[in-house]
Amino acid sequence: MAQRLVRAKQKIRSAGIPFEVPPAHRLHERLASVLAVVYLVFNEGYTATMGDALIRHEMCREAIRLALMLQELAPDEAEVGGLAALLLLHDARRDARTDEAGDLVPLEAQDRTRWDRAQIDRGLARLDDALARRRAGPYQIQAAIAAVHAHATRPEDTDWAEIAGLYRALLEHQPSPIVRLNHAVAIAMAEGPERGLAMIDALAAEGALSEYHLLPAARADLLRRAARFDDAAAAYREAITLAKNDAERRYLERRLAATQQSGPH
Repeated sequence: MAQRLVRAKQKIRSAGIPFEVPPAHRLHERLASVLAVVYLVFNEGYTATMGDALIRHEMCREAIRLALMLQELAPDEAEVGGLAALLLLHDARRDARTDEAGDLVPLEAQDRTRWDRAQIDRGLARLDDALARRRAGPYQIQAAIAAVHAHATRPEDTDWAEIAGLYRALLEHQPSPIVRLNHAVAIAMAEGPERGLAMIDALAAEGALSEYHLLPAARADLLRRAARFDDAAAAYREAITLAKNDAERRYLERRLAATQQSGPH
């Protein structure tokens, strides 16, 4: 990173690029890049790429501060409101995502009384305002997915069919392998694990997510739900070898141990 910064500074100096605030008519074309950076900062804070801790709280707080500042500066931009809503809704679950030892607690096992309901209300209000502008974009759709989870007082109350539909809409904006993976998981939860497994296996065959630990982790979870315990154990082992965050790796190891005790081998 330090080397990249040095090269960037050298390029700016040699090209004589001036440092200036862009005029108002140029701001909109730069907005997407700014939103993407804020979103990435939050993601790194919400689930750290590597290290022992799952969450980097200071990064989450800073990303939310920037998103809310952007909304003050661009109140008519629907996607700015969508991003602010998305970060608030996700961050509202932050305290329930780890136990006292700092280990990961998956969404379905979280104590939902620990979710910050006041912050959820703030996020939902910003989402409603953004959607009212009728310029739907990927951040608003992701916030709508988070809102479905926020409305479910119990895991079994989650409207997975609605989430699957929202992921289909998101694919129209972002047809990425990761969105396809999330869509497959939602389909599995709505229609049964075998349907989702077929979609994940097709995605795995393409190879785009060969180094992404959440693909074998998702596949392992669906195999476990389908009572295919030996296959699930193999997928958990693959996910463990790819995971770089210690908290995620410990969670996968616990799931592997539980799976190995669940059926014949």
